Amino acid sequence: MHKDRVTECLKFIDNSVSCYHAVANMEKRLVKEGFTELKEKKDWKLNKGCGYYVKRNDSSIVAFRLPEKEVKGFHIVASHSDSPSFKLKTNAEIAVEDHYLRLNTEPYGGMIYSTWFDRSLSVAGRVIFSAKDGKLKSAVVNVDEDLLVIPSVAIHMNREANKGIEFNPQTDLLPLMGGITAKGVLRKKLAELTGVQEEEILGSDLYLYVREKGKLAGAEKELILSPRLDDLQCVYASTEALLTGTPKEYAAVCAVFHNEEVGSLTRQGAASTFLKDTLERVAESLGKSRSEYLQLVADSFLISADNAHALHPNHPEKSDATNRPVLNGGIVIKHHGGQKYTTDGHSEAVMKILCREVQVPYQDYHNRSDIAGGSTLGNLSSAQVAVQSVDIGLPQLAMHSAVETAGSRDVEYLVKVLQTFYQK
Repeated sequence: MHKDRVTECLKFIDNSVSCYHAVANMEKRLVKEGFTELKEKKDWKLNKGCGYYVKRNDSSIVAFRLPEKEVKGFHIVASHSDSPSFKLKTNAEIAVEDHYLRLNTEPYGGMIYSTWFDRSLSVAGRVIFSAKDGKLKSAVVNVDEDLLVIPSVAIHMNREANKGIEFNPQTDLLPLMGGITAKGVLRKKLAELTGVQEEEILGSDLYLYVREKGKLAGAEKELILSPRLDDLQCVYASTEALLTGTPKEYAAVCAVFHNEEVGSLTRQGAASTFLKDTLERVAESLGKSRSEYLQLVADSFLISADNAHALHPNHPEKSDATNRPVLNGGIVIKHHGGQKYTTDGHSEAVMKILCREVQVPYQDYHNRSDIAGGSTLGNLSSAQVAVQSVDIGLPQLAMHSAVETAGSRDVEYLVKVLQTFYQK
């Protein structure tokens, strides 16, 4: 089963070349399974036993399924749709000595710069245009061709290249689009993809993406090599669990946020009111008072699912002395004394019970005490909706590389655990 699951996961990631595509692909799955879209600007009328979803900014989505019985609380899984990349600036074209054409970009998130060199790249995201009725509309676009490359400087011109180099994103990392005759080509392509005139395009959110497809690797195909594993692995797994697990007493909620890689401080980020607004409106639609809503929240639980660091085969010294997750070793429960991860003793125990019920292995992760770690969705989400929370992830190598490495068996592990969580 795990081979079928990982194949479907890689297909989802391959098609999700931007956060907008990830949400659009998730929406297609939901609609196919009978979920109904809700609009934040309109009233909601909900029926027990049915599935619904609401989007914000086309890059974040909260989907939920109500039980047939009276709702006792919410079982929530949170993940994120964005990955580190380069974002196109406005007026992006830069001519070089009247011969080359580059695109002006800026870093989005904390990427490993060196991994983006000499790869086939393209552009995806969304464009905003003026429709014939005078309203602004958006379209998700993907220039689905080998369009760009960030070329390395030859070793002959930089003899220190293998001794370490600090890359300047304004000079070293701008992608080459071709000769000077390529001027205006990108905007023309975007207009064609959108089906509008070039002058009707008034705004955009466009990112570079790696053209390499995800694949299985390793002696026994136990490895996954793919772009955007952080965090589309968890997006895929939580969506699958929502669609295949039937809630009994708790509303099953799958929340996918944008902008995690840049701090989540946007109206569609985990620190926004998006999840809180959605849960409040669900309770209101079910006829709950404010006091009853707070009782639902008090009996709720959040799994923050964002990938975790695995023991590195070349640098085991980078890992904690006693907590060393490995690929295909199962769910990683993340801990931090300063609460960058929300896991505490009780939520840790809850997660381990869930894993044991379906015979899924689990591992623990702590940062080395002398190495600063990253943060994730759990503490930001629970600041808005005060639920007990645990931070987990799937183990991976080369986090924030243009192409990352993970274990092929771990996807199935996460789907099984989340199915059980939603059904409890």
